[in-house]
Amino acid sequence: MNRIRPSRIVDLSKEIAYNREDPFFMRVKIKHHAHGTARWLVRALGLPFRLFPKDFAGWGDDTITKMGVHSTTHIDAPWHYGPTLADGSRPATVDEMPLDLCFGPGVVFDMRHKEEGEEITAADMEANVAASGAVLEKGAIALIRTGRDRLQGTREYWKSGTGMSAAATEWLIDRGVLVMGVDQWGWDLPFHRQIKTAKETNDATLFWQGHLVGRRKPYWQMEQLRGLDQLPSHGFDVAIFPLRLKGASAAPARVVAFLYE
Repeated sequence: MNRIRPSRIVDLSKEIAYNREDPFFMRVKIKHHAHGTARWLVRALGLPFRLFPKDFAGWGDDTITKMGVHSTTHIDAPWHYGPTLADGSRPATVDEMPLDLCFGPGVVFDMRHKEEGEEITAADMEANVAASGAVLEKGAIALIRTGRDRLQGTREYWKSGTGMSAAATEWLIDRGVLVMGVDQWGWDLPFHRQIKTAKETNDATLFWQGHLVGRRKPYWQMEQLRGLDQLPSHGFDVAIFPLRLKGASAAPARVVAFLYE
């Protein structure tokens, strides 16, 4: 059986670790237990110390004491965008993500030219794919490169970025792309910019507009990717397998790209 093996695998995921610079509602806390703790657990289970294997120091163990499903590199399910779709039906939760959507050809959209607080438009997407020569086929996975992953680990990360407009998001969906992701903190403009603009314009359509497209046209969306600078514009594959959290709005995911000679 002939298999085409990738020449390189690129990790597009953040480490899951405590970061004091994240907003308080997104911080991860992990307790690392000393190996020796397990010796006492084994003893409590009934094995006397004299029968422990030689040099048995105990097993390592760790407990995630706090982690929201959106706190690290993750994928949002349609359920995240609201409890019902526009037609009144129930949106899918993350454990219901079809596995055939979790692997597909990747296409990088380079949006590093977009300024802070400047939205990505459908015209931006159209121009970029034309310039790169990529072909958007059904099942493609779109990756939006803003360059803001350089800020991961700093307090500026969640406050910085451009944002996918509703029109740009819908442009992808209408071309058969149901899975997409970005290397900045969120899909839309940073929260403070969305709120400021909505208040200034008295426009109730501006807040969370990219996400809310998913109530009309369900799609799956990754946030807090990294390493898109290591990828070509196309000609590679992407795999995304989220944790199978029953009934959840999102799940942490290990996202990787497969590059071929």
